[in-house]
Amino acid sequence: MLNKVSIDDINFKGLRTLVRCDFNVPLQDGKITDENRLVASLPTIRKLIGDGAKVILCSHLGKPKGEPKPELSLAPVAVRLSELLGQEVKFAADPEVVGPNAKAAVAAMKDGDVILLENTRYRKEETKNEDNFSKELASLADIFVNDAFGTAHRAHCSNVGVAKYVKTTAVGYLMQKEITFLGNAVNNPKRPFIAILGGSKVSSKISVINNLLDKVDTLIIGGGMAYTFMKAQGGTIGNSLCEDDYLDYANDMIKKAADKGVKMLLPVDTVIADDFSENANTKVVKAGQIPDGWQGLDIGPETCSLFADAVKNAKTVVWNGPMGVFEMKKFAKGTEEVARALADTDAVTIIGGGDSAAAVNQLGYGDKMTHISTGGGASLEFLEGKELPGIAAATDKKRHIMAAGNWKMNMTPSQAVELINTLKPLVADKSDTTDVVLCVPAIDILPAVEAAKGSCIHIGAENMYFEEKGAYTGEISPDMLTDAGAEYVIIGHSERRQYFAETDETVNKKVLKAFEHGLKPIICCGETLTQREQGITIDWIRQQVKIAFLGVTAEQAASATIAYEPIWAIGTGKVATAEQAEEVCGAIRNVIAEIYDASVAANITILYGGSVSASSAPGLFAMEDIDGGLVGGASLKPDFAKIVKFDKQ
Repeated sequence: MLNKVSIDDINFKGLRTLVRCDFNVPLQDGKITDENRLVASLPTIRKLIGDGAKVILCSHLGKPKGEPKPELSLAPVAVRLSELLGQEVKFAADPEVVGPNAKAAVAAMKDGDVILLENTRYRKEETKNEDNFSKELASLADIFVNDAFGTAHRAHCSNVGVAKYVKTTAVGYLMQKEITFLGNAVNNPKRPFIAILGGSKVSSKISVINNLLDKVDTLIIGGGMAYTFMKAQGGTIGNSLCEDDYLDYANDMIKKAADKGVKMLLPVDTVIADDFSENANTKVVKAGQIPDGWQGLDIGPETCSLFADAVKNAKTVVWNGPMGVFEMKKFAKGTEEVARALADTDAVTIIGGGDSAAAVNQLGYGDKMTHISTGGGASLEFLEGKELPGIAAATDKKRHIMAAGNWKMNMTPSQAVELINTLKPLVADKSDTTDVVLCVPAIDILPAVEAAKGSCIHIGAENMYFEEKGAYTGEISPDMLTDAGAEYVIIGHSERRQYFAETDETVNKKVLKAFEHGLKPIICCGETLTQREQGITIDWIRQQVKIAFLGVTAEQAASATIAYEPIWAIGTGKVATAEQAEEVCGAIRNVIAEIYDASVAANITILYGGSVSASSAPGLFAMEDIDGGLVGGASLKPDFAKIVKFDKQ
C-alpha cells in the first residue's frame, strides 16, 4: 500500500474519507461571528465531493475539557457549511463523537454525501492522544485527510492518533498551502528575506528568533517584546512590559545578528501612555527614554517609517505578532503602518496567524497579503524549525505491512492454541504497524479465535465455497466462517488450483461471496516456472487479477489483499529476488489502477508469497510495492514473530 501526500494524487470515489478540519470558530448566541476557517476548508471538501467520496468531517471547538457542553456543539457549523456548500451536511449528534448516530450516518452514506461529527474534544481522550478514541475514529474511514494546520502542532487523536490506524493518509489543500508558503519562506526564500516579530513576550519567540537569525537578511523586532531589548541595551522603559529573565538573551541575539551579518531593527521611538486604556494620555518619546509611570503601547512614527522602508525592496516577508496594542484604536497605528507597507510591496508576504492575522484582517489589508496562516501556534512552531506532529502523521508515517501465515494442512487444534499463546507476547507491540493474520485449517478456527482474543492476531480461513449452503459435501460456507469468528479467507492459492482444479472463474465467485459476507479475501495469483521462462509472467498475472476482480466495487477492492505466489518458489526453497518480486507486485498495482484508479491501487495490500522467511523478509518487504508476506512453513514456528517485527518505512 502506497502512502499519498496530496489529495490531488488520489481519486476518492466511494471511499469513506475522514477529514480533520479547523472549525474552531467564534460563536455568539449560537451564531458564527467569523467564518473564515469554514471558507478556508471549502476547496478540500469540494474536491472530495467532486470525486464522489463519502466525506466525514471532524473538528474541535473551544475547550470543553473532555465533556459535552451544548454551547460548544458543532451543530451551527453543520448548518452554515450546508449553506456554503449548497448541499446538506448531516450532523451526527453523538456526545461520544463516534456513537450510534455517527455509525448509522456513515453506514447510510452515498457517494458525495457529507457528515460532520460532534466536537472531538467532548472526549477526554482527544487531547491525550489515547488509542481507544483514535481507533474509533479510524473505524469510520478508508482514508484520512488532515486539513487543520491550526492544530498541527498538537498530537491529538483526531489529527495524529487516527493516522496510525488508517492505511492511506494525505494533507488537504489548506494544509498543503501552509506547508508550501511557510516551508519555502523558511527554507528556500526569495531574497532579501525579512522577518517581522511582534507580540508581548520575548520568551514565546526565543526559538523563532534564534532559528530565523540563521536564515533572514533583516530581523525586525516590535511590539511588547521590544522593551526587553531596550532595557537590555541600558534604556529606561518605565512601566512597559519587560522580561528581566531574558535581558541576557536579548543581548545575545543582538550579538548573534551582528556576527552573522543580519540587520536587526529595533524601535527608535515609541508611543507611550500613562494608563493601559483607550482614554490614557499619550506622547511619543525616543526608544529607551520612557519615564516612570508611563508604558510603551505602540511603535512611534519614526519607527513606522524605518520598518516600512526596510520592507520596500524585500522579496519575502514573514510577519508574526502586532507592533502594539492594536485592539485599542489609539495604539493601532504601528500595526496598521506595517500592514500598509506589506500591502504596497511586491514581496511574498506571509502572515503567521494569531494576532497578526486578526490585525491585518481587521485593518482591511487581508486580501493584500500573499498568505495568511490559519494557525498561530502552529505557524510559530513551524518558524522555529520544529516538526509538527499533525503534518508528520499525515505525510511521514511508517508504511503498514501484513504478515499473514498460511498453515496449510498443519496444526491440530491443541497445537494451534499452543502456538498462538506463544506468539501473542512476541508480537504484542506490532499492532500499530503490522496486520498479523493466521489462516488456519477449518477445524482450528474456533479454538484459534478464542486463543487470539485480546491480542493483535487476526484469524483467517484457508478456503471457502462460493455457495452459502447446499449439497456440497466437505465444503465450508462464508456464513460458517464468519460465525466461527474468521476475518480473512485465502482464495485461489496455487495448491488449490493445482490439486483441486480451482479456476480464475471460481476464484472470482469466491471473492464476490467473501465480500458479500464481510470476509476480507487474500486473493492469490502466480506463475509456473515454464510461464516465467517463456516471458509471459506479467500477462499471466494481469489475466488472473482482472478475472478475480470482475464485479468487485472500488470500495471493496481498496480493502482487498492480493498475494503474489511464484509457484516455482513455493516449497522448493527457491525465492524470487526482491527485484523480481517487486516487478510483479508493481504490475499488480498497475492493473488495479487501470481497473479502478490510483487511490484504489494505493489502498490495496499486495503480499509476496514464495517461501518467505525471517532472513528473506526484510529485503522483500522493503520494496515499494510489497506490503508484506503470505508465509507458509515459517509461520508454523515462534520465529514467525521475527517476520512480524519488520518495520516498513
